[in-house]
Amino acid sequence: MLALASDIAHGAIPHLDGSLENLSIYWIIPFVGILLSIAAFPLVAPQFWHHNYGKISLFWALSLILPFISIQGFDVVLYEILHVGFLEYIPFIILLLALFTISGGVQLTGSLVGSPKLNTLILLIGTVLASWMGTTGAAMLLIRPLIRANINRKNKVHIIVFFIFLVANIGGSLTPLGDPPLFLGFLKGVDFFWTTSALLVPMTFMVVSLLIIFYGVDTFYYGKELVPEKQNGSSEKLGLKGSFNLFLLLGVIGGVLLSGFWKPHVYIEIFHVHLELQNLVRDGLLLGLTFASWKMTPQTIRDANEYTWFPIVEVAKLFAAIFVTIIPAIAILKAGANGALGSVVSSVSTDSGEPINYMYFWATGILSSFLDNAPTYLVFFNTAGGDPNLLMGEMSNTLLAISAGAVFMGANSYIGNAPNFMVKSISESSGIEMPSFFGYLIKWSIPILFPLFILVTYLFF
Repeated sequence: MLALASDIAHGAIPHLDGSLENLSIYWIIPFVGILLSIAAFPLVAPQFWHHNYGKISLFWALSLILPFISIQGFDVVLYEILHVGFLEYIPFIILLLALFTISGGVQLTGSLVGSPKLNTLILLIGTVLASWMGTTGAAMLLIRPLIRANINRKNKVHIIVFFIFLVANIGGSLTPLGDPPLFLGFLKGVDFFWTTSALLVPMTFMVVSLLIIFYGVDTFYYGKELVPEKQNGSSEKLGLKGSFNLFLLLGVIGGVLLSGFWKPHVYIEIFHVHLELQNLVRDGLLLGLTFASWKMTPQTIRDANEYTWFPIVEVAKLFAAIFVTIIPAIAILKAGANGALGSVVSSVSTDSGEPINYMYFWATGILSSFLDNAPTYLVFFNTAGGDPNLLMGEMSNTLLAISAGAVFMGANSYIGNAPNFMVKSISESSGIEMPSFFGYLIKWSIPILFPLFILVTYLFF
């Protein structure tokens, strides 16, 4: 404690050196371990994972922290954990909590008949909403009405798969509210509307292409079926319960925008970590809106939406470990060619150091497919230098490649983005036999998404 007090008094900021002499490649083992645990345990031991994912997350976090303290020193480790905790993890979880809670208070009611036109319209609406209420929020709002509309359809797996493609992933491309990796970019200094302007054309290409493909596939299956015009012999008018939550969502958007544009240059310092006033106000506002939604929304609406806290608790525990264990990986990448991951840096850059944008797109995308797109985005954001002003300026196409890779290719597998597994689980509980992990990959994402990604590569990178 005396040593820490002395450091604070003299203004010495602890520094984690990511060079090969200080950090070997072995320090990323806990990071790889938590990501592989997320990928493997739900598939091979789902019950064990369901009951022990928090303990597994804690194990991987401590497997880094304890030896890290003995090697790097307590003050360096404390600074790095406080830095990533206060500036990235806590704001990230607060935003997800707000979007998850508020969207869970909106219920779409009414009788719908799942024709190709209606299904395509629902996918389009969900895709548009995803950028403004988050992929999680839009997916949770529309997946159950979509399932109810197609309750009498025999072939409906393709409907859920394209819903995952569009609503749970690609639709979140236009704002930091849409998808977790873009919000992390916003926290790093990327302008709120940079993603809107930069990703609009690539996203439009992907959305239009997928909707055309979906309409053709759904029309083919629909033509082979006899679907009644009314579900279960009854008809209910379309309606929206808990609509006041939509105003709370506007408050969320306002709070995030406020922190991006309002710069009072007032901050609180905790062990060299600056907690800026605009960010504290944003997080407080989001928590207030979350509480208001929880108290004001009738429980019957949340029951109808099958709302539980489990998804957000799981994400909070898993990402706590991810954000801690990613610390050495980011430090190593910041060291560039002098770090243990110099080969990764070299693969996305020329010998002269110029970025190879199509490699950024595919490297970010492939890792996002099988790990998680939020930490993957962070890794390549820092590989590209980590300077938001430079990345939005001279290197804007590089940042576009990283952003598009993380958001678009999160759709490649069930584990690419958090809503994917949630949609799969809800669909299976409704009696829809979803494909296995590899069945989804081989039958759907590779033949449908990869050709479009190749076109995106040629058109934009």
